[in-house]
Amino acid sequence: MDVSLTLWVLTIAGLCALIAADFFIGRKPHEVSVKEAGTWTIVWIVLAALFGVGLLLFAGGGPAGEFFAGYITEKSLSVDNLFVFVLIMAKFAVPTQYQQRVLLFGVLIALVLRAIFIAAGAAIIASFSWVFYIFGAFLIWTAWKLIQEARAEEHDEEFEENRLLKAAERRFGVADRYHGTKLFIQQNGKRVMTPMLVVMLAIGTTDVLFALDSIPAIFGLTQDPYIVFTANAFALMGLRQLYFLIGGLLKKLVHLSYGLSVILGFIGVKLVLHALHESGVHVPEISIPFSLGFIVAVLAVTTVTSLMASRKQAAVEGRDEEHIDV
Repeated sequence: MDVSLTLWVLTIAGLCALIAADFFIGRKPHEVSVKEAGTWTIVWIVLAALFGVGLLLFAGGGPAGEFFAGYITEKSLSVDNLFVFVLIMAKFAVPTQYQQRVLLFGVLIALVLRAIFIAAGAAIIASFSWVFYIFGAFLIWTAWKLIQEARAEEHDEEFEENRLLKAAERRFGVADRYHGTKLFIQQNGKRVMTPMLVVMLAIGTTDVLFALDSIPAIFGLTQDPYIVFTANAFALMGLRQLYFLIGGLLKKLVHLSYGLSVILGFIGVKLVLHALHESGVHVPEISIPFSLGFIVAVLAVTTVTSLMASRKQAAVEGRDEEHIDV
């Protein structure tokens, strides 16, 4: 796509307006109900769909297909990331009424940092076409790692703070309790961070690590920086509401990691084939319509098998409890 500077400015301004509206609506700390989370999840999905339709009308089926494929992939990866968000909330014992504020700022930090990642990735791809080999190999390796983690059931582990977070805590110190939505307080004559700021940084920095596989994945579906950025933005901006909507259902998506590993492996192969094609080797390339259909099919099968497995496990546990009672 030939995207003008004006369109870039208007798009970023529009996204900033949506973020501001989201912040204004959720500015008062409160416990988010399933109804509220469901309503706003639908709103964000509809907005993403309308943006995709706009691309279809003004740019054609190619860019629109790339956007939807990228959006669905990023959204799926975001759902898997929610497992870690649940661990972070539990680790820092975030009060329910403050969780939406934490997620809002965490997502905002992630958007800014991912924009930097996307700009860097686009510049590298424009200069070095062989980077597709690296991206492809990395995604295939990540897919294999996801399978290993799923088998080891590592989602049940406790969240461990990264080095950056520990360094910030040592530098500024951390208050012993939450002080509303304040980020800093004066304690014993010293300015220290509150647990609210610590958990925001944990969410934001953790999402940067997630970008290490999601950014190469979407570049495997489209090399257009505009589509990469907007697909990431729409996928992330609905993440807060999605957290509250499916928080209780996450444990039932037992096969999600397997589905995502298949998708990442598929995109990795697609990137390698594209790199070979760019190098002059005559190999078949995977089209966007096929990629979109494959991704949707894998997610559908993963969801169905996950729910079936969860229902079967619940039935087994129910029979065990009845046996114990007897």
